[in-house]
Amino acid sequence: MAAPPLNPTNRYFPPGTRRTYWLVACANYLTGPTRAELNAGVDLTAEISAMTGFSVTVNMVDTPDLGSSFTSQIGGRRTSGPNDITFYLDIGSNDVRTLLPRGTNGFVVQLWEGDVAGRKMSIFPAQVTTQAPDTATDNPGAMTISFAASKLPAEMIAIPA
Repeated sequence: MAAPPLNPTNRYFPPGTRRTYWLVACANYLTGPTRAELNAGVDLTAEISAMTGFSVTVNMVDTPDLGSSFTSQIGGRRTSGPNDITFYLDIGSNDVRTLLPRGTNGFVVQLWEGDVAGRKMSIFPAQVTTQAPDTATDNPGAMTISFAASKLPAEMIAIPA
C-alpha cells in the first residue's frame, strides 16, 4: 500500500494576506499573545516593502567516529537572524523611525496567513539594533530596521479569537 499524500494546500499570495505586528508587551509569548495584546500592538504591514529572516535555524555539529568514513551530524545551537524589515519613509519624518528607535525592545509577530483565529503566528522577542537608511536615489525613501532575537521565538502558535 502506498503512503498517503500530504493534504492538498489552498495556496495563497502573501501580499495582502500576511500581517506583521509590533507589540510592546506580551505576558507569555511562548503560548502566544492574547487578543487584547494583539489589538494593542501596531500593524506594520502596509509600510513594509521587504523582509528577511524571522525564522529559527539550527547549526549542524559534526560527529565523526573511527567506525565509519562517513561524518554524521546532530542538531546544535538554534539561532535567528539576520531579521530585517525595510519600511517606507515619510517626507515629514512621521514613520517607523519614531516607533522603533535603536535599543527598543518588544515583539515582532508574524501572522503568516493573516490575523484569523486558529491560523498560525510566530512571536519573536526582539531588540531594534539598526536603523539603516536606503541611500539609493532611484527608489522610494526607505529604512531597514534590524532586529536581534533576544529569546527563542515561539513558532506556529494558534492565533486567538
